[in-house]
Amino acid sequence: MLELEVYAAGVRDLDKILELDHELEAVPGLRYKVDSNHDLVYLEFDEPPTVTYREIRATFRKLNLEPRFVGAIPPELRPKTKTQLLAS
Repeated sequence: MLELEVYAAGVRDLDKILELDHELEAVPGLRYKVDSNHDLVYLEFDEPPTVTYREIRATFRKLNLEPRFVGAIPPELRPKTKTQLLAS
């Protein structure tokens, strides 16, 4: 199980919570809890996660919330792009 904590000012608004619920319910293997007193969202993913942290950030921004990830982002949530070394 992977855990991620997100601070998003304004998420305590009931309308924002409902909109966020609508967006996050579509993500398979995701459970979450909103701490409306502190504008925090706790996310738990079954392994392997089906989204990246960029997609999570885009979901919050779509709702006009600016997410701030608390702590380290697990490597499993980082995009799986391959990079090439530049020849010198």
